[in-house]
Amino acid sequence: MRRRIPMIITFVVGTALIVAMFVPHTPFSSLDENLSVYFDIIAVFAFILGAGNLLKVHLKKIQRKSRDWRYSIVTVSGFVLMLIIGLLKIGGPPGLRGDFLAEGSWFRFVFEAVFNPLQATMFSLLAFYVASASYRAFRAKTKEATVLLIAAFIILVGRTPIGHYFTFWLPAKLEFLHIPTLANWIMAWPNTAGQRAIMIGISLGVISTSLRIILGIERPYLGAGD
Repeated sequence: MRRRIPMIITFVVGTALIVAMFVPHTPFSSLDENLSVYFDIIAVFAFILGAGNLLKVHLKKIQRKSRDWRYSIVTVSGFVLMLIIGLLKIGGPPGLRGDFLAEGSWFRFVFEAVFNPLQATMFSLLAFYVASASYRAFRAKTKEATVLLIAAFIILVGRTPIGHYFTFWLPAKLEFLHIPTLANWIMAWPNTAGQRAIMIGISLGVISTSLRIILGIERPYLGAGD
């Protein structure tokens, strides 16, 4: 019974949401909107569990002075600080309905002055890793790798100002061979086709997994065991 009831709830809710997507009439038309409120409530409890687990892991690491425990101090301090100034809305409109991202609020200041620069730094460092990985991946050992290398070179050069100067001398009849034009064509056609194929594959995977969960074939939400 402890497992049957969650399976019944999952089947009923999943089936109702599927019907609501294909039947835009009352009472199904408002079903998705009403259930989204319950999803938000579940997300709040998931956040509480996640925050508790984060504090538990890092406080234990600080207490034992494990490897890199000083970074755990920074993590816990930043989490507690943002939680306090976000809940109390320090510097912003007070009250439960006050916007914590309002102009002049501490939360917005920390977000713009600390988080955004750190994020930009992280992505700038990732550029070097992407460049090194591209060097290893784009070695023209096969026909497919050669095509990938040529396409990557055209996109890379075509997206920079210098790309115009490589082919600006071509006549108007050969304008389609300009590197910026080729880069735009690759992004608009082959790249879009590949992205759509990937999205179709992901959609089919989501549909099959959802049906297996709704029908009770897969039960990961029940924990380990059958």
